[in-house]
Amino acid sequence: MTAALTIALDAMGGDHAPDMVIKGAAALLPRFPQVKFILFGDAGQVEPLLRRFPNLKERCELRHTAEKVLSEDKPSQALRRGRNTSMRLSIDTVANGEADAIVSAGNTGALMAMAKFVLRTLPGIERPAIASFLPTLKGETVVLDLGANVECDARNLVQFAVMGANLAHSALGRHLPRVGLLNVGVEDVKGHDEVKAAAEMLRAVSNPPFEFVGFVEGNDIGSGEVDVIVTDGFTGNIALKTVEGTAKLLSSLLRSAFQRSIFTRIGYLFASSGLAMMRDRMDPRFYNGGVLLGLNGIVVKSHGGTDDVGFSAALEVAIDMAQDRLIERIKADFSGAFADSLVSAPAIGDPNKTEQQELRTGVS
Repeated sequence: MTAALTIALDAMGGDHAPDMVIKGAAALLPRFPQVKFILFGDAGQVEPLLRRFPNLKERCELRHTAEKVLSEDKPSQALRRGRNTSMRLSIDTVANGEADAIVSAGNTGALMAMAKFVLRTLPGIERPAIASFLPTLKGETVVLDLGANVECDARNLVQFAVMGANLAHSALGRHLPRVGLLNVGVEDVKGHDEVKAAAEMLRAVSNPPFEFVGFVEGNDIGSGEVDVIVTDGFTGNIALKTVEGTAKLLSSLLRSAFQRSIFTRIGYLFASSGLAMMRDRMDPRFYNGGVLLGLNGIVVKSHGGTDDVGFSAALEVAIDMAQDRLIERIKADFSGAFADSLVSAPAIGDPNKTEQQELRTGVS
């Protein structure tokens, strides 16, 4: 029998909150009868929506707060002034053990700052990373970091590899994930010092819980040859936005091509089922849910502009992680084979960087 889980929801985070939060949670109930929710938000807005979904109302607790983090709030502002916001109160339930995970579609920088302050990083992990999923020819792949750290040293990249492999195990069911480091070429002599040092460290680890395949290039992201792609937040964010932009470009070009003449419109009728399959395969809503890895608790960031379908996908990611005991798995890895390897690598960067400076390094 599957153990009961409690998920905390920031009901006021996102462009279409709280409507898409409530609908997304309600849509998930039939597949996960063991899940309950704690909702934080304005009762005047949330309660009428809950009445439309009696099954959800029976399985959730609504805690009222009129305060929320705004999309334009800076992380430092949210951290100082947001103790009673729906986002902060949701994170607090994970810290005190009331909830197994939190999902929010709110301000990314504020969520990272608050979660890092409240939950702290896991032992052996210096910086949390943002990880998400991208479609490939063979299914999905985990990519991290996607913007939390624009500068990373070799130790950071190794830590990301370990965390990403555990996420691939939890969310994708990969028991021995294949991990690659994103680089400008697959040859050992290519790349900057941090990437090459990280590769050496990963090769030196005995009995790792994943298979390190070496370097991969940008055109390998969609091939599905690896289950986890590791890079710094600067490169990862650019790669993510490039993939998203390419998907929109392809969709627009196909739409224009099939509207050129009566013959292309007829062709569309014959190809419509195949095109629908391709559209669903590339639909970003089904890959929604950025995971803030490295924290002492499960935190999932939904895209702020998503709908209820996308929010359900983010919720499913959080549930998968909680069921697979992701935090315990990462802790076990960093107390085992990786400890000596991490200590032996020199850090690259400025060790005197302040917390406020680190808050400004993230990419939205």
